[in-house]
Amino acid sequence: MSESVSEPTGVIHDIGYRHYEGARLGRGQATAALTVHSLRGIFGLGRTARSKIIPFVLLSVMLLPAVVSIAAMALIKQEGIRYSEYAIVMQAVLAIFLASQSPYTVAPDLRFRVLPLYLSRPVTIWDYVGAKLAAMTIAMFLLLAVPLTVLYIGEVVIDLPGDTHTFEYLTAMAGALGYALLLACLGVAIASFTPRRGLGVASVIAFYLLASAVSTVLFATLESMGNDAAASWAWLINPFFLVDAAIHVGIFGASPSAGVIYPENGGTLAAGAIMIALIALSLTALIARYRKAASR
Repeated sequence: MSESVSEPTGVIHDIGYRHYEGARLGRGQATAALTVHSLRGIFGLGRTARSKIIPFVLLSVMLLPAVVSIAAMALIKQEGIRYSEYAIVMQAVLAIFLASQSPYTVAPDLRFRVLPLYLSRPVTIWDYVGAKLAAMTIAMFLLLAVPLTVLYIGEVVIDLPGDTHTFEYLTAMAGALGYALLLACLGVAIASFTPRRGLGVASVIAFYLLASAVSTVLFATLESMGNDAAASWAWLINPFFLVDAAIHVGIFGASPSAGVIYPENGGTLAAGAIMIALIALSLTALIARYRKAASR
């Protein structure tokens, strides 16, 4: 009886796959690439046309006070909005941008559970969180720095009588960095606790509305009771006034924005300490959140 010849159980196809033979760029380049990718996504670049509407509409709205101020300087030779007041006046627009875009940086990766794919490479949790925070910080800074720079260029070109407010512009730019860092940390940290973008948007905007409302109501209540010293502390509940007190007033000695009176006897130092504590708390929450997500 002849032995049966076994049929092959598998076939290897040559599909032209080639191994990567280039340089291994390591963690730094991977983190930088993730930062750039996240920053582009925040402004809708590389995404659908619909994704570009909100960020660029909000950027246009942020430019409006600068354009109006430049027109006022050119037509009636009158100074427009103060540099240090720009963020306070436009805080609602900044809050909407933060609420609408910060969930994009974290929600998709959490929802589709692709975080282990990032961490399978040399990228660590600290690298991932740092890249997301850096992207959101840069985006928030650009949203405020662009109109401030347009306003300053307009002031230089029109050349009003008197000195150009270069120091005030630089002070506002330092404040813009402070606003961007604090708001980005708070927004990304809050948005990271839900994989749903809609819930993330609602959570961030609710935080801003709550902080703003509590600050205003508490100030009005304490002031009506004649306790002006305690009332001045209420402004520090609002993140925008917190940065104004810590950086504009505390570091650069500018006058408070919008006629607000901040606490005396170390109030600006306390504002700086609170600001640092909020950033540290947000970073700690993000690291804890992503360690938990990566372990699933």
